[in-house]
Amino acid sequence: MPSGAAPEARWCSGACRRAKLTSLDRELESRLRERLATLSASVTLCPSEIARQVGSDGDGHGDWRELMEPTRRAARRLVAEGVAEITQRGAVVDPSTARGPIRIRPAR
Repeated sequence: MPSGAAPEARWCSGACRRAKLTSLDRELESRLRERLATLSASVTLCPSEIARQVGSDGDGHGDWRELMEPTRRAARRLVAEGVAEITQRGAVVDPSTARGPIRIRPAR
C-alpha cells in the first residue's frame, strides 16, 4: 500500500495500488465526494464537471482536459470503496473495463 495511505484504503487497480496518491488525487476524490453527497441516487455527473472545477482553480493543476484521467481514476477508487457507481448509457459498468464516456452517481 502506498505510503501515506490509510490502512482501510481500497484501490481500483494494481496501478493505483503501486502509485502514491498525490495531493491532486486527494483533491479530486474530495471534490467527487462533496458533489456526490449533493446528488440523489438517480442523478449522475460527468467527470469533466470535477476536472473543470479543479482545473479552473488557478492553483497550477493545468488544463481541465489533462485532469480527466486522474478524475476517472479517483472515481474508480470511490467505486472500490463502495461510495460511487460508474455508468454508461444508464447501466452500471465495471470501472476497470469501461471505455469512452462515463457518468458517476452515488452508490445505491
